Amino acid sequence: MGIASRMIPTEDASARKREIEEKLNQEQETLSFIRENLEKSDQLTKGMVSILSSFESRLMQLENSIIPVHKQTENLQRLQENVDKTLSCLDHVISYYHVAKDTDRIIREGPSGRLDEYLACIARIQKAVEYFQDNNPDSPELNTVKARFEKGKELLEAEFRSLLTRYSKPVPPILILDAITVDEDIELQEEVVLEHLPEAVLQDIICISGWLVEYGRNQDFMNVYFQIRSSQLDRSIKGLKEHFRKNSASSGVLYSPAVQTKRKDTPTKKAPKRPVYIPGTIRKAQNLLKQYSQHGLDGKKGGSNLTPLEGYDNDLRVKLHSDALNEKHGAATGKDDVLDIEIDSYIHCISAFVKLAQSEYALLTEIIPEHHQKKTFDSLIQEALDNLMLEGDNIVSAARRAIMRHDYSAVLTIFPILRHLKMNKSDFDSTLQGTAASTKNKLPTLITSMETIGAKALEEFADSIKNDPDKEYNMPKDGTVHELTSNAILFLQQLLDFHETAGAMLASQETSSTSSSTSDFNKRLLSSYICKVLGNLQLNLLSKSKVYEDSALSAIFLHNNYNYILKSLEKSELIQLVTVTQRKAESSYRELIKQQIDMYQRSWLKVLEHLTDRNMPVFQPGAKLKDKERQVIKDKFKGFNDGLEELCKIQKGWAIPDKEQRDSIRQSQKKIVSDAYRAFLQRCANISFTKNPEKYHKYRPEEVEEMIEKLFDTSA
Repeated sequence: MGIASRMIPTEDASARKREIEEKLNQEQETLSFIRENLEKSDQLTKGMVSILSSFESRLMQLENSIIPVHKQTENLQRLQENVDKTLSCLDHVISYYHVAKDTDRIIREGPSGRLDEYLACIARIQKAVEYFQDNNPDSPELNTVKARFEKGKELLEAEFRSLLTRYSKPVPPILILDAITVDEDIELQEEVVLEHLPEAVLQDIICISGWLVEYGRNQDFMNVYFQIRSSQLDRSIKGLKEHFRKNSASSGVLYSPAVQTKRKDTPTKKAPKRPVYIPGTIRKAQNLLKQYSQHGLDGKKGGSNLTPLEGYDNDLRVKLHSDALNEKHGAATGKDDVLDIEIDSYIHCISAFVKLAQSEYALLTEIIPEHHQKKTFDSLIQEALDNLMLEGDNIVSAARRAIMRHDYSAVLTIFPILRHLKMNKSDFDSTLQGTAASTKNKLPTLITSMETIGAKALEEFADSIKNDPDKEYNMPKDGTVHELTSNAILFLQQLLDFHETAGAMLASQETSSTSSSTSDFNKRLLSSYICKVLGNLQLNLLSKSKVYEDSALSAIFLHNNYNYILKSLEKSELIQLVTVTQRKAESSYRELIKQQIDMYQRSWLKVLEHLTDRNMPVFQPGAKLKDKERQVIKDKFKGFNDGLEELCKIQKGWAIPDKEQRDSIRQSQKKIVSDAYRAFLQRCANISFTKNPEKYHKYRPEEVEEMIEKLFDTSA
């Protein structure tokens, strides 16, 4: 056991030793393998270094051989390029000597129809000029190409003029009317475009203009442009004016079919808004007002022929008076029709000028260089603008002459024109922005002239109302409304249609430092003016009423006039203007009317006095009247009968045109007289004062009422 136990560790140690020796052998083999590989790697490295050294050597040899060849080739290429450039320059220089010959045919034939080719030739000539000026200024060829260039420029300028002259046409009147018409019922209304030149022609003109600006070295073509376009602008406006002369008097359509087509589905819509006043409205007023200084409205000196117009229906009145005047003053009416057309035409021409000038400026900006646009535009519009301003000055002069003749209706001609000028002033100022001060001041000067002459006419009209002479032949025999009253009211009603313009007229003459051209201020001025006219009218009517010998007729005259004034104020918006400065005007007129009714009723006091108890005997029942007492009663009956018959006969021929007032006065008078007469008959019913009672008791109360009912009625 002991031996065995000792042998086991010895065997383990041997095995362990063998194992270590085996591993050692393996490691030695691995080391030997690595050494062999390192030796092989060293051999390979040495071989590669040898190859690279050989390659580098050969490369250096190659480079040393190629560089000289490369430099030689580069020099040869440079020589070739220099030769080519020299030949090209020679060709280019030689071409300048041939420019005149090469471009001769195209220059002679001109640019018409081939502008691009022509401009290319001009460019060649210009380059030749520059070449000879820089390199050979003494060369005869320089003079040749210079002459050719000038000839080419002249032909371009001629083509510019020719194109403008040939294709510039006046804008048709119908197209102008479409352009200045605003139709509120058409949503997103297309703006009417005024095409002055065909697009292709316009592009040619722009091209020529651009060349002349850059190379032409003069501004002659700009003068040509404004002269031609100025003529067409003026012709367009004159054509519109002629269109109105031919068509305004007829019922022909003044719009183009395009506008009518847009509106054909809406026949009930409002007419398009145009810069126009209603022809005939002012004419009718002028006709009536002219009669004031010429003839009575019935064609005679005297009464105003207003009796049948109950209730003062002003529209009917104007119509009847206008119809009567058309029959009796045919020649004058024809002149007035012409005046209507002239006013309407002038108003349209103002709007047309603004629209056409704006269109011309838009065209001009495409053709004329920017720094010359305002000056050229200023020159372009002068002729048309001067003609419009001259026509406006003629209207002012005509109004001034008419005022000197005391024909104040002439101011009515100015109102629609002045209102339109003011409405368009902002567009005018915008359109003329940048033009000379003298150009921009033309419209304000015309407006000032119209305001001055208009204000003068208004003031002189007010004075004429105050100073109208009191002449018996000019007084209505029936006490109806005096023509002075109807003329004054009609004039004021015309002012109402142009109240803003009239207020501004009056304001323009105010010198007070506190005055300011505001709407409220102008309204107060116009109100004061109307009150002044009405005050002057009232004073004059009071003076005229004294012409009547009969105070009752005088009262009827004043009543009719005051009532006519009040009703006219109430029916129109005049009362609103009057109350701006005189709040109690309406009640004042009502009080005046009542006073005149009371004054008229006094004319019956002498008749009613016979029906009173004055001088009546005291009757005792059953007592017999004395002769003197019977005579008193007889005299009372006779006095009443005679007075009633006389008053009814006289007052039957008087007039109270207002049916409501006429009926009211009749009813009031019937009640007063009838009640007094019945009471008198009642007192005398049981008194025997005559054997022939029917001789004195001529009328029953009902008959008396019938007689009074026929007052103020010539047909009864």
